Amino acid sequence: MKAMVLTGIRQMEMIEVPDPQIINHTDVLIKMERVGVCGSDIHYYTTGKIGSQVVQYPFAVGHEGAGTVVQTGQAVTRVKAGDQIAIEPAMPCWHCDQCEAGRPHTCRNLLFLGCPGQAEGCLSEYIVMPETSCFKLENDMNLDDGALSEPLAIGVYAVKQSVPMQGASVGILGFGPIGMSVLLPAVAQGASSVYVTDKVAGRLDKARSLGVKYAGNPDEEDVVEKISALEPNMLDVVFECCGKQEALENALDLLKPGGKLMMIGIPEFDYWQLSADKGRRKEITFVNVRRQNHALEPTLEMMQNKVFDARQMMTHRFKFEQTKEAFDLVDHYADGVMKAMIEF
Repeated sequence: MKAMVLTGIRQMEMIEVPDPQIINHTDVLIKMERVGVCGSDIHYYTTGKIGSQVVQYPFAVGHEGAGTVVQTGQAVTRVKAGDQIAIEPAMPCWHCDQCEAGRPHTCRNLLFLGCPGQAEGCLSEYIVMPETSCFKLENDMNLDDGALSEPLAIGVYAVKQSVPMQGASVGILGFGPIGMSVLLPAVAQGASSVYVTDKVAGRLDKARSLGVKYAGNPDEEDVVEKISALEPNMLDVVFECCGKQEALENALDLLKPGGKLMMIGIPEFDYWQLSADKGRRKEITFVNVRRQNHALEPTLEMMQNKVFDARQMMTHRFKFEQTKEAFDLVDHYADGVMKAMIEF
């Protein structure tokens, strides 16, 4: 079969690799149909690493996937051949202390699609996943929905941990796919005032079209001053979604005493710098968000029930052989891209 692999910094090519095989009774063989391009994929593409996770070339990334079941192991009951499914990229062991504590997303033995040292990604024609990572797309849900459900689940998980009440005031710093994945469930959860910052004009326009109270570029205006004028008591929750030091500093200024800072963005540096004085005096709660935990199925239910329109996140489509073109587009924030989708 064909797989699209990273071969160096900003280098990628399609190669022939062995077809995956069902080995365990709970395995599912999947024909890939859609893969969304994630910001973490771009980190591996442009720098070859995220923190301590370093790419050994050649390597296939990709973890936002949906496909069609081709074959199942003897013990599989939740899906069957022909089903269209969303794919949960995490493959926990289900037996370690973290899994038994209800935290499979921080499993001690976790395998994750497209994560160096763990598992090859889903930018290939076929993959094999455990049954526990396969979720059937019901009713009028399509393959695009399946791929979009993975980033949206991160937002659903983060909002569940943080939006404290009906009428909460919320900041979203960085309005890429994860920022939008936070906005949609935050509004559904009852947030009344949402404030967005980003440096890409098209993304700010998108945020305004979704009804946020304010959307501004921190390079062009004092966003803390602008937001504080609209929200004198400041914000209940701020989601840092871009992995930038200046956004973290803005977040500390924007939060009210007792506020919560949700740190979702993936920085390209190793250490954050935090104001001990501001964090201590305001008694800010800092929460690192690690992907998602038990949120994919609830996210699919919200999408199925039209709680929000996830499809508006997708802006560009590319054929499998155009994957490098898609990565370059996302890397350069070109042509108003929000979510680029690879089609097989």
